[in-house]
Amino acid sequence: MAASMRSGYTTGTCAAAAAKAATMILAGQPAPEYVEVALPDGSRARLAIAQSDAEADSVRAAVKKDAGDDPDITDGVLVWSTVSWVRGRDVLLAAGDGVGTVTRPGLAVPPGEPAINPVPQSMIRAAVREVTDRGVQVVVSIPGGKELAEKTFNPRLGIVGGLSILGTSGIVRPFSSSALRDSLKCALDVAKALHVKTPVLVPGRIGERAANGHFQLSDEQLIEVSNEWGFMLDLASDIPFDDMLVLGHPGKLAKLAGGQWDTHSKRSSSAVPLVADLATRLFGRSIEETVTVEGFLMGLELQERTILANELASLIREAVSQRVKERFHVAVVLVNLKGDILGLHGDMQPWPIR
Repeated sequence: MAASMRSGYTTGTCAAAAAKAATMILAGQPAPEYVEVALPDGSRARLAIAQSDAEADSVRAAVKKDAGDDPDITDGVLVWSTVSWVRGRDVLLAAGDGVGTVTRPGLAVPPGEPAINPVPQSMIRAAVREVTDRGVQVVVSIPGGKELAEKTFNPRLGIVGGLSILGTSGIVRPFSSSALRDSLKCALDVAKALHVKTPVLVPGRIGERAANGHFQLSDEQLIEVSNEWGFMLDLASDIPFDDMLVLGHPGKLAKLAGGQWDTHSKRSSSAVPLVADLATRLFGRSIEETVTVEGFLMGLELQERTILANELASLIREAVSQRVKERFHVAVVLVNLKGDILGLHGDMQPWPIR
């Protein structure tokens, strides 16, 4: 990450700041232009209050999320907190419009609760407690959050109705992998909690569509890995799965056979040389390399293409099996960009074919 890139604040920090501002107004103080809230590391953050409105028995305030230079899907959204007095001394949290509700076990928040993770919950309560020790209800909402959530991992994780209020540090660091890894890990946690025994790991949407097109799968079986193969496989090795299917495009998955466990194009090299070398060994002749792995495969006759793809799947399977310490059976399916199967290796019986 370049030193000049700006950090931003998480939705949790924004919700805490909005909750503090709204509570200040509810307690009779003037509407603030800025508020300070505590971050988990003990430092303080100062955020601008974008809007505030007072009703008869409640007050709401909003903070416009600034994710800095990170390409965060929620950058620029308004995070609202609506507060009202309640009996007792508790700070109660609820999901408003655009904030999801958890419906499956395995996440940091139990089913039936608003999708506000423990750290943001603590930050919101602490922010309110800087203003009052009375009982307060805080309803967090993000207009448009339901539509944005469809572009996230939430639907597959069983979070319905909107976005999650996330963050462990309160700060969004540009292009940090920590937030992505947290989201990816959630899919494994859900699969474990639901006793999934035969997960299907895919790099992304191409793999997801192909997996659903070729096999009869439940939502919780499908686990998106993005480029974090080493991280996810290491976590998976400690879960009592029986079988694992790795399915995706050979341009990504072939990198695993070469020991590249982060497959991001900026952090890994092309797999074309590995595939070309394998073809030379299989067919006893040199084949001209192309820019992409799929281009290389499609330049072969069907029989040779299938032989090469199957052998490549075998090498990937061996590498993945070693990474998960051979604690369960692994199978591999390689598909092209259209989702057609190019090659495979391993026992496919655990995954019913459509």
